[in-house]
Amino acid sequence: MTLTRRAALALMLSSGAALAEAPARVMRPRYRGEGPPPPPPPPPLREVLAKAELSGDLGLALIDPATGRLIESQDAAVPRRPASVAKAVTALYALDALGPDYRFETRLLASAPPRDGVLEGDLILAGGGDPVLVTDDLATLAERLRATGLRQVTGRFVVWGGALPEQVQIDPGQLPHLGYNPAVGGLNLNFNRVYFEWARAGGDWRVTMDARSDRHRPAVSIATMRVVDRDLPVYTYDQDGTTDRWTVARSALGEGGSRWLPVRRPALYAGEVFRTFAIAQGIDLQMPQDGTVPEGAVPLASLASLPLRQIVQDMLEFSTNLTAEVLGLTASRARGQDVATLADSAAAMSDWIGARFGATMALVDHSGLGDGSRVAAGQMARLLAAPGVADRLLPLLKPIALTDADGEALADPPGQIAAKTGTLNFVSTLAGYLTPEGGQPLAFAIFSADPGRRAAAQASAEEQPDGAQGWARRARRLDKSCHDLAHDRQHHQQRRKGHRPGQAPGRQPLAQQVIGKPDGPQRRHERDDRRHEDR
Repeated sequence: MTLTRRAALALMLSSGAALAEAPARVMRPRYRGEGPPPPPPPPPLREVLAKAELSGDLGLALIDPATGRLIESQDAAVPRRPASVAKAVTALYALDALGPDYRFETRLLASAPPRDGVLEGDLILAGGGDPVLVTDDLATLAERLRATGLRQVTGRFVVWGGALPEQVQIDPGQLPHLGYNPAVGGLNLNFNRVYFEWARAGGDWRVTMDARSDRHRPAVSIATMRVVDRDLPVYTYDQDGTTDRWTVARSALGEGGSRWLPVRRPALYAGEVFRTFAIAQGIDLQMPQDGTVPEGAVPLASLASLPLRQIVQDMLEFSTNLTAEVLGLTASRARGQDVATLADSAAAMSDWIGARFGATMALVDHSGLGDGSRVAAGQMARLLAAPGVADRLLPLLKPIALTDADGEALADPPGQIAAKTGTLNFVSTLAGYLTPEGGQPLAFAIFSADPGRRAAAQASAEEQPDGAQGWARRARRLDKSCHDLAHDRQHHQQRRKGHRPGQAPGRQPLAQQVIGKPDGPQRRHERDDRRHEDR
């Protein structure tokens, strides 16, 4: 079993203010018999973990950025999988290289100037890397093209995604059908996922593949699905020319359902969707084909993304892998790095982190999805505690609400938490800042895992491997003991401040508080049908 990130965080929050100010040696005044004697201070975290006889793998570090002092630690020097906590590193890397006001641009270009509404040449849809481009945006771009007066294109319809080096997938070790492991390129759409939906139709199933977003759901042919008679595997994938061809096991469909599947040719996917909207605007286009941007291409229309700061904040909240990889690649290119793969770019980012902040990291991608990334909890906390980092990251990190046992937000919580979560099968990570009431932010990182079970899960090739849910349940059972210890520390601090038994401390005991998930629904186009990986 592994100490849960939530339980350890509760423990640190309850004691953070006192620990941050604690001297190396505490002289306790002799008890003089006036009322009950003050209780002894609770034991250190490592003693609690040892007494609990916890097996598994945990690294924890808590640092005071004001002094650089390591307040609390547990195996903090051992490198472990950071999972999606790596996205906080990528956020810092991208913001520094590009600036918070940077915007990605998607352009429509012509190989020659149109005359009288006719383009005697090629129309080019040129991506600028925008990681949050969705179907509704392409509908807007088609409207802008029509507003230019263009009515006819006699040449080809070309798509270009060469602004970034194309990657067929983020992590080759993942199952092929997982929507959070799509291709990456310079022209992306809907986080490079296609929506697969099925429903019973008599004795068979009706299946659809579309590029849905809030206002539109155009059907696509670049990805196809066929229902076949088998039990396993549930999905198979093959690429036939420019088409993603999927099959699904009939026995796995039930009465109906849906899920996002990854797209492997995102530029052509975006081109097909744009073509649908252009035709609706009265501009007939050929099916898209890959190409380049010719010298002297004429700008016709464009669409700018949200500012980078907002894109980063959404990435940290919704943990979108595509966004992280695009931001990392774009930042590396902006720094003059000639990177061709995600591993090249992640290595450049790791080098920059070491040179700029003195933190050692070995990352294989920008999202944390790859199994080969390693970061020690102490190094992650060191980065977060470095001068200027909190000023940039803390306002963008996801707030984690403290709630009571019924899930209601506490009216008077003992502090504030803002952090990035990370989850892979049998891996749980959390890193960010906790601010005790009346105190300054403290940087922390908690990396826990069961490496043996993770290895077995990967060997099983199952999306929801045996033991994953049980591991999570057993880990949650440790919450109560850690909450009780947190309450003991809080109670000890209150007694030192003069609280007597029977006096209300003015706040619900932390033993009855639960650290809950952030409030607020996800926007539809930013949802990901993640199961256990990458949260």
